[in-house]
Amino acid sequence: MKIKVGVMGSAGGEMSKQALEKSYLLGRAIAERGCVLVTGGCPGLPFAASKGAKDVNGFVIGISPGIDLREHVELYKSPTEYMDVLIFTGSGLMGREVIGVRSCDIIIIVGGRSGTLGEFCIAYDEGKPIGVLVGTGGITERLPDIVESIKKETGSEIIYDDEPYSLVDKTLSVYEKVKNNPRRYDASG
Repeated sequence: MKIKVGVMGSAGGEMSKQALEKSYLLGRAIAERGCVLVTGGCPGLPFAASKGAKDVNGFVIGISPGIDLREHVELYKSPTEYMDVLIFTGSGLMGREVIGVRSCDIIIIVGGRSGTLGEFCIAYDEGKPIGVLVGTGGITERLPDIVESIKKETGSEIIYDDEPYSLVDKTLSVYEKVKNNPRRYDASG
């Protein structure tokens, strides 16, 4: 099976040109490594990654908060371009996060606000390899402090890098080390 890499990040708010460019390159890197890109099917930085992946014939899955295409487009104001598959959860913005994160082998954080922080926390608690694309703003700037204050060992390995191709390669390397021996956290922690 192909490795599924989730790109979770800012769908709205301020996004720098640099963050959009890095997200685009991140999508290209994921596709060029033969991985499937998974996003929340949203605009913003994940959309830029989707465009990057599709520009090199990658495969993109969007996990929609909507119950159908109409809700996806009209209620959530989300795109359909640059996606091969949309999975309609009907779970709303916060509800789809668990499905999105659990559908991925690796999570990469770009920019981000409260929703992205929620996705990061799910991935962290579930011991997934997590990449953080430094220099994309949002919560990526605060994650080192947040992780330090959590003081909870989950088995998740976090990789920080400001270069998209390098970040994808490093997260894939971590995934290869743990894929047959998944580390799970102690639920009592």
